Amino acid sequence: MIAIAGVGLIGGSFALAVRKAGYAGKIVGVSSPAAIQAAIARGAIDEGMPLAEAAARADLIYLAQPIERILATIGEIDQYVRPGTLITDAGSTKRAIVERAYQKIQRGRFVGGHPMAGKEARGVEAADADLFRGRPYVLTSPDEELETWIAKIGARLVRMDADAHDRRAAVVSHLPQLLSTALAPMVEDSAAMAGPAAVDMTRLALSSYDIWRDILATNPMEIDAALAGYIERLQELRASLPDLQDEFERAAQAARRLREST
Repeated sequence: MIAIAGVGLIGGSFALAVRKAGYAGKIVGVSSPAAIQAAIARGAIDEGMPLAEAAARADLIYLAQPIERILATIGEIDQYVRPGTLITDAGSTKRAIVERAYQKIQRGRFVGGHPMAGKEARGVEAADADLFRGRPYVLTSPDEELETWIAKIGARLVRMDADAHDRRAAVVSHLPQLLSTALAPMVEDSAAMAGPAAVDMTRLALSSYDIWRDILATNPMEIDAALAGYIERLQELRASLPDLQDEFERAAQAARRLREST
């Protein structure tokens, strides 16, 4: 049995993905009554259960809650699980979660995880069985069982320790969110002439602060370093105006390499 704590976009997508990949067992959800009913209607889970019951019966426990809730769940779940039960998470930062798991989980085996996939939309209604397909899926430690599932759902495995994850996620995920958040109010007064560039660049500004509050709280030093590096680059561009040909060429090469690797 698979138990998913937090049957929203990511948890619901994982459930749909493993179903599509051939999993025929029961999938249960641990969430609010409204979220459980929505997940059942979406076909993501079979039923809801309290955490204690789900953890005691599950072979795989997938924590897809907000980060602070993941930390709380890790603090109580080990008392319920059978020895050797696989527990993993989908939190967007890893250092705090892995440290808490190291302190609290002894009976189960914990593997920190982060699928680099998502949407601005929230909730299981937006869940997609192909959400992870072709996307990087970071694991902080090796686990043959979990790696098999990652391959089956079509994700691209990336092994990386928690510190390296948080440092790099600050650049490739957290920084773009904050850039979009800063830009959206600046372009609002010019909305009448905004084209695709402005729309694309402000897409992430639609993201919910409810999710980002915990990310900012659990990775502040790395995010601050990423912001400082970006501000330095902007200052260099500003100082080089109007001749930015070399900068454009270097950026185009980097952007091409990024697209080739994803």
